[in-house]
Amino acid sequence: MIQFLLNRELRSEQNLDPNTTVLQYLREHRGKTGTKEGCASGDCGACTVVVGELVGDRLRYRTLNSCLTFVSALHGKQLIAVEDLKDRGQLHSVQQAMVDCHGSQCGFCTPGFVMSLFALQKNRAASAVQEYDPAQTHEALAGNLCRCTGYRPILEAAEQACGDKQPDQFDAREAETIAQLKTITPRETAELNDGIKRCLSPLTVADLADIYIANPDARLLAGGTDLALEVTQFHRELPMMIYVGQIAEMKKVEVSDSHIELGAAAALTDCYEALAAEYPDFGELLHRFASLQIRNQGTLGGNIGNASPIGDSPPLLIALGAELVLRKGERSRTLPLQDYFIDYKVTAREPGEFIEKVLVPRAQPDQVFRAYKVSKRLDDDISAVCAAFDLRVANGTIQQARVAFGGMAAIPKRAAACEAALVGKAFTLETAERACEALADDFTPLTDFRASREYRLLVAQNLLRKCFLEQHAPKTETRVTAYV
Repeated sequence: MIQFLLNRELRSEQNLDPNTTVLQYLREHRGKTGTKEGCASGDCGACTVVVGELVGDRLRYRTLNSCLTFVSALHGKQLIAVEDLKDRGQLHSVQQAMVDCHGSQCGFCTPGFVMSLFALQKNRAASAVQEYDPAQTHEALAGNLCRCTGYRPILEAAEQACGDKQPDQFDAREAETIAQLKTITPRETAELNDGIKRCLSPLTVADLADIYIANPDARLLAGGTDLALEVTQFHRELPMMIYVGQIAEMKKVEVSDSHIELGAAAALTDCYEALAAEYPDFGELLHRFASLQIRNQGTLGGNIGNASPIGDSPPLLIALGAELVLRKGERSRTLPLQDYFIDYKVTAREPGEFIEKVLVPRAQPDQVFRAYKVSKRLDDDISAVCAAFDLRVANGTIQQARVAFGGMAAIPKRAAACEAALVGKAFTLETAERACEALADDFTPLTDFRASREYRLLVAQNLLRKCFLEQHAPKTETRVTAYV
């Protein structure tokens, strides 16, 4: 059985298909049809809801795409839908701002915008920085699409709602909500099933290891932003899932003297601060990793585990020499990430084995790290090419080089010939050009609907040239990240 709050109502669910998404649950089981299905793939934001979760003794609000979230992920949390914002006949301040600023036309996308603004308002109120920041608004709304109004009136609504935030019903009932959530805090492995399909939610790594050994064909569910597409897009059934989002050990982000240790179930939003502080380019890329809704839900372990050749994080992690801690039963092993990927969607992970954590070496004084994502649009898009360069330069000479790309092969991989052309050479334009030529020996990219093979190879070479030019640019020049 799982338990969660639907706004203030305690819901207990046991005999429910675990393939049910939160969107389906709201619309078909609870009659809350304000939340819309636009794309069923996490691209449009019309289905955005807000989930409240206890972090210590405080309540944290985050937006999620309900079309990609299975109901089992709600265990021990609070679900807030657009119908829950109105209080005693009065619109919530974010709803009223959308009305006042004429931010809605056909209205289909409006509930998603309202929920994103609601979470933005809540998180700004919890922040020490009170001055209105348009950049935060753009980030919060990047995962919400509107095809009627354009975005100017919606941005004006955001400024009205967030610039002069008034206390609401959720503030008044915060202590009550926290008390309710504490009473339903998960204390043992939970199960959701409909008599045929099952989803188990263990609380410890040891329990997960035992359950996965006993059910090696089960699908591991973390954020579900990729796995849920099998249900929503391909209409397949997932007979057995194991949800890892309740395992506190796998959600930790810790920094030691030598490594950043990232739990495989840590949301990308939670990984951001540690990675951005050590490697600013990693932080810049995470800002462009899908949308805020996806980053709030998707995990670093999931982005690695699905073995996509165009995943955003693996090229950067490979270039940095990251390692995986893999667990099977009581046995753990550490594997360089570059050795994890074998072929398209084929990895070194054994049956019953799972990624427990990711180890990222900390930055060194002589290290030059650059990362670039090239996609058709700035926000909420998949890479055509993703490049990462980790160079160790001493006295103008490249002592070590790790160069990795995504979108250039069936797996994210290092560019061995390019690296050989760099190591031991002065970091000059001539050296960079020889390394660019070597990239043609490293990769024979495919042509698909995102880019042609010729385009991909030229872009990869140009990104290496860009890395060289940025390294040699005057320190006063502003660096521009590759977006297009």
